[in-house]
Amino acid sequence: MILVQRIGHATYETPDLARQLVYYANVVGLHVAERGADRAVLTTRLGEEVLVLERGASARLSKLSFQVSPDFPLQDAVAHLARLGIACELRKDVTPAIAEAAVFEDPKGTQVELFARCRPPVAAPVADGVAPMKLGHVAHLVGDAEAVTAFYVDNLGFRVSDWMENFFSFLRCGPDHHTVNFRTGDKSFMHHIAFELKDWAHIGAACETLGRHKRPILWGPLRHGIGHNISIYHRDPDDHIIEFFAELDQMKSEELGYFEPRPWHEDHPQRPKVWKRDAGAMVWGVPPAPDYLRSRPAGQH
Repeated sequence: MILVQRIGHATYETPDLARQLVYYANVVGLHVAERGADRAVLTTRLGEEVLVLERGASARLSKLSFQVSPDFPLQDAVAHLARLGIACELRKDVTPAIAEAAVFEDPKGTQVELFARCRPPVAAPVADGVAPMKLGHVAHLVGDAEAVTAFYVDNLGFRVSDWMENFFSFLRCGPDHHTVNFRTGDKSFMHHIAFELKDWAHIGAACETLGRHKRPILWGPLRHGIGHNISIYHRDPDDHIIEFFAELDQMKSEELGYFEPRPWHEDHPQRPKVWKRDAGAMVWGVPPAPDYLRSRPAGQH
């Protein structure tokens, strides 16, 4: 099995590269580490690569990268996937920080870039905008959440943290409660991408930043039930939903199998489970706005 350790960066295609760069630099507060005619690589203020923007015909998430153990031979990933009938190839110079990656397509059509080593991050200049700490997770609408979840668990070593009923899974590859989410729907696309902020105060500052830039908050501030993170959501210029969050549950020991205790937990200890929809979505906060809900599958509210 391939054991993924953490999420690396996401890659978007965009028909308006310049507009997306202005937004992610000035509003989100990412640093443009490399810029070409048709591609840009963005890092956090701590220097980690979190987003690649590539010129394309439509706005979509096309790739996700994940890091495996530095000692894991990438050729073993190629061999493992070949046994499953999945084509996988080694590519060089994926980004400035990633010299080599094993690249394949997952069941929902996203290219996955697995890398073992990367260049150490170099802190960026002080950023404007929200300036998140890291890329936290990416959520997808898929045709069959159970099937995609099984692939990530059986082949990439992800663990299920929680389910919302039988249609929405939350998977972890490290201590964070979730790194990828899969929700069954009538089409396939990225539902949202989430960046971690430092704390409650950082969430408040992010609200002010969004207000100054006339970016309406579509949901939040709220505390979720599943993962218990405090979150706010808005849309970027390409219509992707962006989440800023803090206080996400942590699984510090896989052997113990429960999340670090917090005063707002429903169960003591808090363990992975199947949640009812209403309890999992929100502990407190205001309901999501209609502009958030239009990204939900048909028939789900």
